[in-house]
Amino acid sequence: MKPSIPKGTRDFSPQEMVKRNYIFDTIRKVYQLHGYQPIETPAMENSETLMGKYGEEGDRLIFKILNSGNYMDGLPSDKSDTDLQLTTYDLRLLTKHISEKALRYDLTVPFARYVVQHRNDITFPFKRYQIQPVWRADRPQKGRYREFYQCDADVIGSDSLLNEVELIQIIDEVFTELGVPVIIKINNRKILQGIAEYIGTPGRMIDIATAIDKLDKIGIDGVKKELLDKGFLQEQTEKLNVFVFIGKNRTPNFHNSKYPELDMLRYSDYFVSEMCVEGIRELQTILYSLNCSNTEIQVDPALARGLNYYTGTIIEVKVDTNKCASQFTSSICGGGRYDDLTGIFGLPDVSGVGISFGADRIYDVMEELKLFPENVSASTKVLFINFGEKEAQYCLKALKELHNAGIRAELYPDEKKLNKQFEYADKRNIPYVVSIGQSEMENGVAKIKNMASGEQIEVPVNEIKAHIV
Repeated sequence: MKPSIPKGTRDFSPQEMVKRNYIFDTIRKVYQLHGYQPIETPAMENSETLMGKYGEEGDRLIFKILNSGNYMDGLPSDKSDTDLQLTTYDLRLLTKHISEKALRYDLTVPFARYVVQHRNDITFPFKRYQIQPVWRADRPQKGRYREFYQCDADVIGSDSLLNEVELIQIIDEVFTELGVPVIIKINNRKILQGIAEYIGTPGRMIDIATAIDKLDKIGIDGVKKELLDKGFLQEQTEKLNVFVFIGKNRTPNFHNSKYPELDMLRYSDYFVSEMCVEGIRELQTILYSLNCSNTEIQVDPALARGLNYYTGTIIEVKVDTNKCASQFTSSICGGGRYDDLTGIFGLPDVSGVGISFGADRIYDVMEELKLFPENVSASTKVLFINFGEKEAQYCLKALKELHNAGIRAELYPDEKKLNKQFEYADKRNIPYVVSIGQSEMENGVAKIKNMASGEQIEVPVNEIKAHIV
């Protein structure tokens, strides 16, 4: 059998893992700086926990876990039960009989379940962060994987827009620390609800948001076609033109405004619903607070984010290709406000807001732009040569002193030829090799070779760490 892994998944080498951990550690540090606490949830959840929370398309991408044992037991076997033969059995009906669990699709819905289940142990507002993998049965392509990590932070139990402000500042701080130039875009689902009311379909905001979320991929004509396929009228889809192109065709009146898209929404005759006005006011509040902290942000009225549970502020982050040579166009971070996600689990009227960094996409961008610091390395810094059992025992004390000083060091485990051990150090990119043979032991010294320059010096054994840069 030829060894392989499923499409859309990856192995990570030691060097890749060190770089990934650099991203995780940077995000974790900023989360902790703002008072967020870590939790973890299981890789799998009950299917009913996940299904129906991500929209029709999201539900199709949830990985189902097959029940163990004879999962055909209990399956309806005659036409009176199902009006269907097993060979033509509806997949959704079949799935619920053979699968009761699924791999988590994101970290937000499991977090809502966690909050409800542990509400008596939680102090609200509850600020948590979570760095774990998620799975989606998507078509693998560049920048899109079936298994990937999300790095989430959420505040639940507070309606304050200061939470949105803090999360946007966290986004700015993380990408500043990583050196990735980004564009932070913001919108409000209440504005989208106002759009739905404006075109005469007040109960279909989710359908509109799901379609508009694909605008960058399929264009305005593709968005209209998707809505027409869902039963929208031609004149209704045509009304989206003005909305979608706000900010793209800026009028001279708004050229001097910092947020022309917001002003065009605010002064437009197209959007008059109370819901839309409320969304605009929330955006204004957030933008005013962010101006005080000098955090750069863009208003994008066409930003939709397709998940069903968002109800207020929505956020999306992309690489600023005007400031770097990246070709990466997918979002690398996103989030939003959800007013009643816990309600489906029995705890109504608890509002929350959160963000999620896509660590795998961030890794790809940083690799593309060569942004990882040179000192981010999986390599051992010092290798002790093994001349034999007696010499190896002598080296263990010096090795321990380096470890106590926080210096990555190791002793070659076998008594091999010198060129073999030096070849090992070279292939591992170990910068220093320490040699302590019989004569060095007698004189209490060690030879340190710099593998890059080839220079070799002799120092007292107890001073080895002082010569390791």
